Amino acid sequence: PLKVDLSRSAADVVQQLAFRDKAKSRKLRKTLALLEQDPRHPGLNSHRYSDYDSLYNQKVWESYVENRTPGAYRVFWHYGPDPGEITIVAITSHP
Repeated sequence: PLKVDLSRSAADVVQQLAFRDKAKSRKLRKTLALLEQDPRHPGLNSHRYSDYDSLYNQKVWESYVENRTPGAYRVFWHYGPDPGEITIVAITSHP
């Protein structure tokens, strides 16, 4: 498994959802667990999201928490900084 690190803003979203929306919080926890096991898991629909590449000086990926839902949540992440790690840079509703 990979080590998953959360940016401060991503950690804040995880905490807010835990209080505000239990159903989305449960889906988000499942997504983070799948990312830890295999970022290419088919259920995540992970794909490059190059709009954020220049912001983080990394190849940024987008994975689905939800799909076909108004305001569906997405997780944006990149590999690193160390081997065997991914860093969650943002968790937000679909841009």
